[in-house]
Amino acid sequence: MISATHKSSGKTLVSTGITAALAKRGYKVSVFKKGPDYIDPMWLQLAAGRPAYNLDFNTMSHRELESLFSLKAKGADISLIEANKGLYDGVAIDGSNSNAALAKLLGTPVVLVVDTKGMSRGIAPLLQGYLGFDTNVCIAGIIFNRTGGSRHETKLRSAVETYTDLRVYGAISELAELDITERHLGLTTPREVSQLRALIDGVARVIAQSVNLEEVLQIAKNTPDIPFPLHGRQVPTTNCRLRIGIARDDAFSFYYADDLEAFSASGAELVPIDTIRDQQLPEIDGLFIGGGFPETHAAALASNTTLQTSIKNALEAGLPAYAECGGLMYLCHSLTWQGTKHRMVGFFEADAVLHNRPQGRGYVSFTSTANALWPLHSNESHAHEFHYASIENLVQPTWGRDIIRGYGIDGTHDALIKANTQAGFFHLRHCTQTPWVTDFLDFIGSIKSETNGATGHHRVRQHKVV
Repeated sequence: MISATHKSSGKTLVSTGITAALAKRGYKVSVFKKGPDYIDPMWLQLAAGRPAYNLDFNTMSHRELESLFSLKAKGADISLIEANKGLYDGVAIDGSNSNAALAKLLGTPVVLVVDTKGMSRGIAPLLQGYLGFDTNVCIAGIIFNRTGGSRHETKLRSAVETYTDLRVYGAISELAELDITERHLGLTTPREVSQLRALIDGVARVIAQSVNLEEVLQIAKNTPDIPFPLHGRQVPTTNCRLRIGIARDDAFSFYYADDLEAFSASGAELVPIDTIRDQQLPEIDGLFIGGGFPETHAAALASNTTLQTSIKNALEAGLPAYAECGGLMYLCHSLTWQGTKHRMVGFFEADAVLHNRPQGRGYVSFTSTANALWPLHSNESHAHEFHYASIENLVQPTWGRDIIRGYGIDGTHDALIKANTQAGFFHLRHCTQTPWVTDFLDFIGSIKSETNGATGHHRVRQHKVV
C-alpha cells in the first residue's frame, strides 16, 4: 500500500510512477484504490495497462474486500493499493474504515509517502508517532517527496536513521513536470492532460531514478501469499441479451471497473455513446450516464442538439435509463458554470448550477421510496456523493430516495424519477448490499418483456404522487 501522512502528499504521483516503471520492466501490476474514487484509478489503469479496482469499506463487507482483492491480484507479479488521505484517516473515530484498517485486513505492508517540504529533523517524531499509533500496521518504509536537494535529503535520511528503524526507499525532488494539477473534484483526469503518454513515461522515469524499485519489489516478495477464498459476484437474473448504451467520452468517465464487468458478466453488451460527437442514439434497451465533468464540456454538449433531442425523445417514450451526478446534470434543462448557461437535454424540468463550494460531499446512506425503479435489498443502502452542483427550479419532482445521511438533491431526497428514468447525485457501487447492476438490468428486462422485445417501444411506469 502506498499511503501518506496527509492528503495531497504525492500518493498518486508515487503510485502511478511505481506502477508505470514496473510495467515498463515487464511486470504485471494489479492496481487498487482505497475508498470511493474515479480519477486516481484512471491514472493507475493507464500506468498498469489493466483496470484499477476500488476497495471501499462503506459499500463492501470485509469478505467482499478480501474476495475482490484476491480475485484481481491473481496472476499478477505485484499488487499495489493507493490509499486515500492519510494512513490513519477515516470517518470512524476507531479507525475501522481507515487505510490502516484495510492494510491490516489484507495483510498489506505500507510504504509511507512524506511531503518533506520545509521539514528536516521534525520528520523523526512524526514517524515515531505513526509507528507507535498502531503497532499492528506494518509500515515497511518511507519515500520522501518534494525534497529540496541533496543536502535536504541527507538531513532527512540522518533523522530517520537516528530515531527510527524505517528504511528509506527513495527521495523525489520537487519538479514542475511532475505536477498533476488538482481541481475542484480532485486530480486532473488523464483525458484532460495533453501528451498523456509522455507525462506517464516522464513520471515513471523520475520514479525509477528516485526510488529503489528492487527494494519495493522485495517488500511484496516477503509478504505472505493471499489466503482469501474467491467468492463470485452477484449477476443479473434476466435471460435477456440486453444492449446498454453507456456515455463514455470526455464529459462522462466516472465508472467503476467491476460494475462494468458486472454488466458483461450478465450477458449484457455495453454500447459506448459519445455525447459530444454522436448524432443519434443507437438501438439500445437501456441507457447509463455516469458522472464526469459535463461543466467543462458544456459548450460542446450544448452544440450537439441532435443527440440531445434523440435522448429526450427516447426517455420520454420510456427507454429505461439510469444517470449519476454528471448524468443527472446533463438530463436537466440547462447547466450553468462560471456564469455561463448552456442548454442540456431538457428531460427533467430543472436547472443544474455549479457553485464554488461542494454542495454534497462524502459517504451517504438512504432508503428507497415507493417510486424507485428498483427496490433496495436492505433497509439502508450506502453510497457516496461529491458534487459542486445544485438542482434548481424543480417542477413537481418525484423522488426515488429518502436520505438518512448526505445531501443529495435537496438535503432530504435524491434520485429524480420520470417515466423509466432514475437520476440522482449519489454514486452507487454494485455489491452484495446494493446490487444495482442486477436490479437495473432486471428492470430493463421486465420492461422489454412486456413489449415483447420490440425496439423503441416501452411501457412507462405509473408513479405514485407523494
